[in-house]
Amino acid sequence: MKIGLKAGERLFINGAVIRAERKTNIELLNDAVFLLEAHVLQPEEATTPLRQLYFILQTMIIDPVSARAAQDMFHLVLGSIKSAFSNEEILKRLDDVEELAKTQRWFEAMKVVRGLYPVEAVVMDARQSEDETASPDVSAIPAGNEFSQRPQLAVV
Repeated sequence: MKIGLKAGERLFINGAVIRAERKTNIELLNDAVFLLEAHVLQPEEATTPLRQLYFILQTMIIDPVSARAAQDMFHLVLGSIKSAFSNEEILKRLDDVEELAKTQRWFEAMKVVRGLYPVEAVVMDARQSEDETASPDVSAIPAGNEFSQRPQLAVV
C-alpha cells in the first residue's frame, strides 16, 4: 500500500509516530495498523457519542500499549450508544463496527463510525428541535430526579 505524505504531516504506524520532513511517498510492504494525521480526532472534538467512539478506536491504533483498556472502554461506550439511539441505520452500522472490533480491524471500524456522523447530526438535531418545542410536563418527573432521553456523551 502506498501512502503519500505532505511536508510536516504525521503518520501513526503500529504505535510509532512518523513525521515527513518533506513531501514523500511511503510504501508499506506488509500488514500494519496505520492512521493518517488527517483522520486523527482531537479530544476536544469528541463532542458526540459517535465521535467519542471514534476517539476510542483511534486510541487503539495510536497507542497499542493502552489498547486493552481502550477496548474495555469501547465496549462500554458502544453499549451505551446502542441503548441511546433508536435509528435503524445507526444501530445496524454499530453492529458492523462491533464485528470489525472483534477482529481488531480498528481502522475499518473508524471508517464506518465516521460515515455515520451525518446521520447522527440529523438525529441529534431532530431530537434537539423536539426538546425545544415540547413543553415539559414537570408533574410527570418524580421529585428530585432529573434525566434526559437524548443520546448522552459517555465519559471517556
